[in-house]
Amino acid sequence: MNRPGCGRRWLPLNALRAFEGVARQGGFTAAANALLISQSALSRHVLSLEALVGTQLFERRPHGLQLTRAGEHLLPAVTRSLDALDAALAAIRDEAAPPRRTLRVQLPPSFAARQAIPILQEFRRASGGVEIDLVSPCGSGLPAADVDVAVIYARPVVTHLVADLLWPVRLRLMCHPAVAARHAGKDLARFLADNELIHVRLSDQPRHHLWAQFLRQAGIPTVNVERGLVFDTAVMAVQYALGGEGVALVDERLFAEETRSGRLVRPFENALDDGYGYYLLTPPETLGDTPVGLFRSWLIERVAQRPALAEQALREVARRKAV
Repeated sequence: MNRPGCGRRWLPLNALRAFEGVARQGGFTAAANALLISQSALSRHVLSLEALVGTQLFERRPHGLQLTRAGEHLLPAVTRSLDALDAALAAIRDEAAPPRRTLRVQLPPSFAARQAIPILQEFRRASGGVEIDLVSPCGSGLPAADVDVAVIYARPVVTHLVADLLWPVRLRLMCHPAVAARHAGKDLARFLADNELIHVRLSDQPRHHLWAQFLRQAGIPTVNVERGLVFDTAVMAVQYALGGEGVALVDERLFAEETRSGRLVRPFENALDDGYGYYLLTPPETLGDTPVGLFRSWLIERVAQRPALAEQALREVARRKAV
């Protein structure tokens, strides 16, 4: 059962500022100096906040403080809120009219290059010119705490963020048509053994993880997957494959255009469904923020249009093969 909030009238702003300062500075003494208040007053603020939420926010240890799970949950929301207040006040103080809102958006590099960047100008026109501060770290997992909205490449994860599944990733074996022609007639095991494997790095996984999963699903135990080149992004892996060497496992939706144009081919129909997908994550406290809501609904709508385009590309490839 959801418990009601304490209401804006009773929000303990000083206590929240004290909590954020202690977490950021790593201790009460440094936070008290930074906030220009006494350490005893700072301690009382934090204790009052802990009493309000009914749990500890810090673990007091001999060698310092550590956030509890409750503290880790609260800190990103407090930091974002204080940063937004600071930026809004600075804009009003320093400018005759506040500048246009800037959204800090985190996108995986390949997703950004293939899905978002080509159409971001469309979003800025539709949103009245909301500015975008785009960050694209490599890897998978939860987003940074200082972003307004994020797309991540990950397996399903339980989090306090609002998660929208954009699409489940389906990895296909793809290569240059010349590679497929050179090895035509071989079965899958022989084809892979005779070609260079192109790897895409995943955070906290061995470099050969995707290929090992693919071979396990295909029932091929004998091919050595610990060889070949490793790239940080699928875009770089595909660029290498487009040069005429190697075989890559990449998301068929991201690279439907290369398949449609014939620059990449699928020599076999095997696919890997390993549970990963692209998720749009939004902090619940920002859902009422108009620019965040606009970006979220716009991206979901645009992504929903993509399956039809991808399906059209796959039908065109199938037609060519039939001819």
